[in-house]
Amino acid sequence: MARVLTLTLNPALDLAIRLPSLTLGAVNRTEATHLEAAGKGVNVARVLATLGHEVAVSGFLGADNDGAFGRAFADWSLEDAFLRLPGDTRINAKVAEAQGRVTDINGPGLEVSREDLTGLYRALETRLADAARRPDAVVIAGSLPPGVTPDDLGALIRWLRARDLPVWVDTSGAALNAAIAAVPSAVKPNETELAEWAGESLTDTSACIDAATRLYAAGIEHVLVSLGGEGMLWIGSEGAWQATPPRVEVASTVCAGDTLLAAMLHGRLAKLSAEATLRLATALSAEAVRHVGVGDTHAPDLDQLQQRTRVGRLDDNAREDS
Repeated sequence: MARVLTLTLNPALDLAIRLPSLTLGAVNRTEATHLEAAGKGVNVARVLATLGHEVAVSGFLGADNDGAFGRAFADWSLEDAFLRLPGDTRINAKVAEAQGRVTDINGPGLEVSREDLTGLYRALETRLADAARRPDAVVIAGSLPPGVTPDDLGALIRWLRARDLPVWVDTSGAALNAAIAAVPSAVKPNETELAEWAGESLTDTSACIDAATRLYAAGIEHVLVSLGGEGMLWIGSEGAWQATPPRVEVASTVCAGDTLLAAMLHGRLAKLSAEATLRLATALSAEAVRHVGVGDTHAPDLDQLQQRTRVGRLDDNAREDS
């Protein structure tokens, strides 16, 4: 399989809390809590590793509480290439209620200096110069920590692209706009993020397709639009596609998008067909929402979930529904 490097500039320890319902201003008693090393790029890396890829994780971690990350990376067979900074990595709370509502309470993250960014570039330069460690693709996912600007993200993407590396990006807000301007290989906005970039309300699937097609026309090879429970759109060199996931009982949607991105990249790296790539990614994302955490690539019913996933080509009316 391939070598992949994920960059998580603003990782977190995720405190997942499940309770029947959240009542503000009152004592709430949980059904379950779980603390885990996380961050969007870390989540993507976990899925890619279980799919058979050689994955390194990098970015910035607080040296004062990095033990949980080090143990997790070893357990997940990930190469730990994070730079350590003084201080603590932030803790994010994700409160999941029985009816499916999830409330995120996210910290800002570690302050990253110009010297820290320079150190990241040096580490990347060293990795790229080593044929045995040079990645076949880079994923940059998650928010930006204090001290790292959207322009910094754009510069990083352009630096990597100038070195002939595919770069897949999942972020939001001003960081997403800067990433798009830098023309990465792939982006994964959701409907709201795509509408913000387009500067208009996207009231139906047709409007989402039009906006995604504009991104593709601007040079982005793969535009992945997450539609939540309605599935996803994929506009790329192999046409315009839509997938609808099977109906499942939702426990947490926190890692569904990260799972989707990882499986889509896997399909490209493994040279799967467009239909097979989209079917796997959508089904695995549906598997992820059934529990806290990323999609389980060894779930006993994953084949059935794929069979129940509807996949269709939009630009020539060819449809391959199961």
